[in-house]
Amino acid sequence: MADVPALEGPQKKASPLLLIAALAGLTVVGGGGGWLVGTMVAPKVKQAQEEQKAAEEKKAEHGGKGEKGAEGLPKMPGAAAGVVQLDPITTNLAYPSENWIRLEVALVFKGPVDTALAESIHQDIVAYMRTVSLQQIQGPRGFEYLREDLQERVDVRSEGRVSKIMFRTFVIE
Repeated sequence: MADVPALEGPQKKASPLLLIAALAGLTVVGGGGGWLVGTMVAPKVKQAQEEQKAAEEKKAEHGGKGEKGAEGLPKMPGAAAGVVQLDPITTNLAYPSENWIRLEVALVFKGPVDTALAESIHQDIVAYMRTVSLQQIQGPRGFEYLREDLQERVDVRSEGRVSKIMFRTFVIE
């Protein structure tokens, strides 16, 4: 049986001129695509910067408070109804210590909002979360136990002035 490459003869090599032309064509197409995307995105970026600048000017006109109250705690739209969103809590777990947890919780007050109490509850939750292990909060049952433990701590700390703790986000990394 005859060898197929031997029957075809010597292989032809690609011309270096053809390779250079192909590279130049790809460069032009890539540059044109980048220019097209840039012209489509640039007006949106400029508009977003102008909106941000206008928002900062408006914030400066209102005494720099913006969405945060004078106490430094962000308020939810329901703040008048006694709901306060605490600052996000990000800390590592007790075991394994390389795992991190991020919580955002809100407190529902019975009656007027007490920001000093909300801040002490925030610190209490941070301290508690540093003692929790990953095995304790795994799965739906573990999350329910965590919620009940935090609710109990909030009840003790607030002496009944906070009726409920609501989880807004809960992420373990």
